[in-house]
Amino acid sequence: MPRPLYLVLLIFLIFPLAAGAQQIEADMYESEFVWGINKNTAGGLIGGFMLRKSRRISDKMFESYGLEVVNVKHSQETRRNSRTGNFYIYGKSNYLYSFRFQYGRELILFRKAPSQGVEIKAIAAIGPSLGLLAPYYIDYTTDRNTIISRTEQYDPNNPNHSYDQILGTGRLFQGVTESKIRIGANLKAGLSFELGTIKSSVTGFEIGLLLDAYTQEIVLMPTADNSAIFPTAFITLFYGSRR
Repeated sequence: MPRPLYLVLLIFLIFPLAAGAQQIEADMYESEFVWGINKNTAGGLIGGFMLRKSRRISDKMFESYGLEVVNVKHSQETRRNSRTGNFYIYGKSNYLYSFRFQYGRELILFRKAPSQGVEIKAIAAIGPSLGLLAPYYIDYTTDRNTIISRTEQYDPNNPNHSYDQILGTGRLFQGVTESKIRIGANLKAGLSFELGTIKSSVTGFEIGLLLDAYTQEIVLMPTADNSAIFPTAFITLFYGSRR
């Protein structure tokens, strides 16, 4: 057999082995830690934040422990502009800050090639939710002809809390120390798309659906329909490291 043909055959034999070795090397990470910013249909411009630690338990499966902290809003919340130029949400009486503790599994559906491509995972998680129901404070005036204000939790039965007497909202996180605890559970399912060209770091996004349910009705807007169950669609942008 001519010598050039030997070289061609040798290349065809070695190349798949080398490519396979590179693929194995690219996938040989045992743990991953990511943090991210969440946007969901029950939140504002930034819905909340997440942390997640994952570890490999089989060739394609990881188990994960996560925490999400989000501000849950009522579907009828709209911002209004007061006569002083400040914004407020008319009819809102409480905030809901949800701390979601999650245990989950991540299944690799598609592995990315070394230093390129996208790794796709199916994700599922479940766990308890701890809700903090904090009062929503407003600044208002008892005299429509002045801007001397008082601060109270919004009460639809208070005649001084009409929309033309509200001047704005209270201070940031005012009332958090007066929060009431609500117990619930959450369930999440989605897809994770991991990008990046550096083996030790990961960047990507996650999309899916989440159900947050509590043992009693959560009153966010007293004059509207309230619920104990909050289904949401979400997207999370995350960054982290792996080893």
